[in-house]
Formats: sequence, C-alpha cells, structure tokens
Amino acid sequence: MDHDVIIIGGSFAGLSAAMQLARARRSVLVLDTGTPRNRFAATSHGFPGQDGRRPAAIRDDLVRELAAYPTFEIRNARASAAARHGEGFRISLDDGTILATRRLVLAHGVRDTLPELPGLAKRWGVSVLHCPYCHGYELGGQPVGVLAQGETALHQAMLLPDWGPTTLFTQGILLPTAEQRAALAARGVAIEDVAVTELVGAGTGLDAVRLADGRETALAALFTAPRTAPSCDLAAQLGCATRDGPTGPHLAVDAMQATSLPGVFAAGDLASPMPNATLAAAAGVMAGGAAHRSLIFDPDLTAGA
Repeated sequence: MDHDVIIIGGSFAGLSAAMQLARARRSVLVLDTGTPRNRFAATSHGFPGQDGRRPAAIRDDLVRELAAYPTFEIRNARASAAARHGEGFRISLDDGTILATRRLVLAHGVRDTLPELPGLAKRWGVSVLHCPYCHGYELGGQPVGVLAQGETALHQAMLLPDWGPTTLFTQGILLPTAEQRAALAARGVAIEDVAVTELVGAGTGLDAVRLADGRETALAALFTAPRTAPSCDLAAQLGCATRDGPTGPHLAVDAMQATSLPGVFAAGDLASPMPNATLAAAAGVMAGGAAHRSLIFDPDLTAGA
C-alpha cells in the first residue's frame, strides 16, 4: 500500500483527521483542490481560538503544524475515482496517477446551489449569508432578511431577530401556516409575500432588496439556505449510503464517523446536516481516530462486510 490513510479534502475536517493519524505515526496523504466551501467568507467566527481570522489563514496554520510530522503529506490534486481494492482502496487522480490506501477519509465537502437572483451570487459569503451564528453579530443589529428556498427559512427567520429586525421573504415557495405566522409575529418577524427580484447595493455590499412590485426593503444582509450536494461523486462510486438533510443529502455516518462501507470514514459538511467549522474539526478528529483504530482492530476490513 502507498499509504495507511488517504484523506480527500484539506479544510478543517480533513486536516483535523490528518493530525490524529500523523500523531499516530501513520502514513497519511491529504488530497486537496484548494477550493474550500468557506473561500467566499472573509473571516471565520465562532471557532474557538480562531474567532475573526481568515479561513485560509487558519488552514495554512494547520498545514504548517502538520508539516512537523514526517508521515504527513499534502498534495494539490483532484481525485477522480475511488474503488475498493483488495484489503484497501484504489484512488485515481486527474493526472492519471493511481494510489493505494488501506483506509479512506472523505472530507471534500459540499457544493452550494444558490437562488438565481440578479446580484446574489457575487455577494455570497459577504452580505448574502447562511449562518447567523457565523456572521450575525458583525451586522450590528441592522435589518436582515431571509430568502425562502424551503422550510429551513422558517427556522432561520425564528432565530434571526436576536441579531436584527427580520423580514421573511416567502418567494411564493413557502406558505406559513397560521400557527407559524403567529410564532413569527411573536418574534417580531415581518412576512413579505411579494417576491424579491433583485439585490441592490454597491459591489458585494447590500443596501436593499427590490420586490416584484417595485418597492425596496432596506437590508444589511440577506440570509438563505442554499441547496447542497456532495462536491464530487466519490462516495457514490464507493456505494456509501446517504441521508436526506434540510438542504440536501449528506453521507450517513455512525458515532465514529464510519460510513456504510467498511474502511471509509467521512467528516465535515459532507457528513452532517449542520455546517459549522468547529463541528467539522471535531468530526475530523473522530474520523481520524476511528480510521486509526480500524487499522488495528479490523486490519482485513471484515467488520460490517
């Protein structure tokens, strides 16, 4: 085998998994394309010890720390195929290289599909946001909106008044019940049933949203829950089971981050319905430790087979 463990994805989850394995003196290779989901955000918040830092700076520090371990390697490369092979797995790269590994950790994240509205995509991660815990405090109590794409918008709208006066834009997609409208009203949430047609503001900033009837509603930020899907099809190639989440499918894992396929573990947004840097790192720690224990206690990959 070329490696004890290959980790596909080099952001918080993947690098946290690598740290556990490198400290166990196991040969670990991280394959990373350099396109993390958080690349659109200027700063990361709520991550203990890292609050307010650039996500790329946090990642660079992690890579520097890992470089001190002689069994760690990271490559800027894209895995295009993965398959069970013998007592491990075979990974094919875009350049034709084929690698063998005893265990596999999937931490390549998800891709977001955003609502198709003029001006929305360029503001993603700046003034169009998905997580109030990550970005709400910095808005300073200014007015915010929620753009509905489904039922998740109700959850966002109930939370957001703690960060600023909130308007829920139903977009003709969401039809709150009388009970839901009462709950939103009790939180001070305004409900707007006329659709948003455009975002207004200079550059990546947001001043207002324009409605179908020509009115404008002043906002400092617009929250939405994009549809999500795995960023590549490696888990599908391997036959890993999935679960439906509020924004899309994610890999089904157990408490040890093991997927349905023995020897394959997963961590981060790919394997959770709750995207969060701290949770991704914690899941990576678990996945790395579980992969190490699998090498010891199930060397022939018989468990669950």
